[in-house]
Amino acid sequence: MYERPTARTAEGLVEGRRRGEHAVFRGIPYAQPPVGPLRFQAPAPVKGWDGTRRATEFGPVVPQAGPTAESSAGNDWLTLNVSTPALESAGLPVLVWIHGGAYIAGASSDPMYDPAALTSAGLVVVSINYRVAAEGFVLVEGAPANRGFLDQIAALEWVQRNIAAFGGDPDQVTVAGQSAGAGSIAALLTMKRAHALFRRAIVHSVPGTLCTRALAEDVAAALAGRVGAAPDVEALSGIDPSRLAGELTALGFDLPGYRERWGRLSQLGVAVCPVLDGVVLTETPWRALAGGLTGGIELLVGHTRDEFRLFSVMMGRLGTFTEDEARTALELFAPPDGADAYRAAYPQASPEELLELVYSDALFRMPSLRLAHANQAAGGTSFLFELRMAAPASGGVLGACHSLDVPLAFGTLDSPAGRHLFGDRPTPEVSAVSRELRRAWVRFATTGDPGWPAHRPERRLTRVLDIEPKTSPYPEEASRRIWERHDPTPYDLT
Repeated sequence: MYERPTARTAEGLVEGRRRGEHAVFRGIPYAQPPVGPLRFQAPAPVKGWDGTRRATEFGPVVPQAGPTAESSAGNDWLTLNVSTPALESAGLPVLVWIHGGAYIAGASSDPMYDPAALTSAGLVVVSINYRVAAEGFVLVEGAPANRGFLDQIAALEWVQRNIAAFGGDPDQVTVAGQSAGAGSIAALLTMKRAHALFRRAIVHSVPGTLCTRALAEDVAAALAGRVGAAPDVEALSGIDPSRLAGELTALGFDLPGYRERWGRLSQLGVAVCPVLDGVVLTETPWRALAGGLTGGIELLVGHTRDEFRLFSVMMGRLGTFTEDEARTALELFAPPDGADAYRAAYPQASPEELLELVYSDALFRMPSLRLAHANQAAGGTSFLFELRMAAPASGGVLGACHSLDVPLAFGTLDSPAGRHLFGDRPTPEVSAVSRELRRAWVRFATTGDPGWPAHRPERRLTRVLDIEPKTSPYPEEASRRIWERHDPTPYDLT
């Protein structure tokens, strides 16, 4: 077994390290640092190097926004990591992980994304850092929009060039992501440049958050005004990235004051999201797939039962939402005529339950379901699951919340996030659900079949992951009917 594993990429030789029986490479650049004259631009091709480049530490993360933002020194933000079971092998399936974080935060170095269990199951696992927050998704005049998506494409192009050197098969690439990572993959499905870069996709909790160019321009002007600059490349390039990220965090806290102008966006706590700019992103994924603008693929889609519960708890609002707040949520986020439909479909629901239902549906559950349907309409095959097992920690208050599925899929129940959700000693039932979901990932990445029937309109079969898992018709039928003819629409100025 190699003590100091090496791999020759198209750019140069890299040296990783052993981790048990695996070879692990970290912090490999897939594009040049997007700073100086490259700031706010599309990712530039990485320059090659002579000799051997050490690849043993995670790369730095871009300055981030939000209360849980990561921070690190350095500006080599566009790096990736590879974990492989055997450098000498050829043709192993590849899983490329795109982290979430509301498009404003997140990093591949999060222990929740530790690839060891997936690598042990025979996958070559790649995880990437990409630009988020102001650097990646604020609409800057004179710069391409959705730069974070362009970074992801550059990373996938690196995989096509180089993954064979790590034992992977470039024709067997599955992209996987949760929350903003899943939304990223949904967007990639609409981009011709990305079509040849992966074969399958796994998306958990696909967000419905996209915005119009008009709204994105308004947000950019508001952010630039906070730092006394114009919202263009020349002016914003002179603002320190950390300062700009900090102001984006502050703008997120101030969003309720913009309700009359920014509508739905003002309720999210996050000021930026991907923009339909007409160049990088020309159409919503749901319309692009259902309208025949792009073809379907093998797609594994999942969401949790209680998506919004995580945010209720994080905000300290669980048990305090009022009838007025429920009415506002229904007015802003239910589809046309949906407010009355929700009250009729859930007559016993309290105001708080109604609020959580409509937020869970509008932000994650229905975008995920509608993407599965659109992919099938485009000629693809969609498999669906819902996680219904509640997080046992903290007396079960989190329910089956947003992000609960991530440590289950990675098998990282002992990570800080895993312990927060499942406690220091996960129950046998939790471990069993984790094994099933992880096996489904591995089987899907290898064969295109997670182990249960495809989700088709006539039966709508869904794998329900619970203490006693089962395959049954889609469990959120009332919400499905409310949204049956309504895809997520872009956020816009009111």
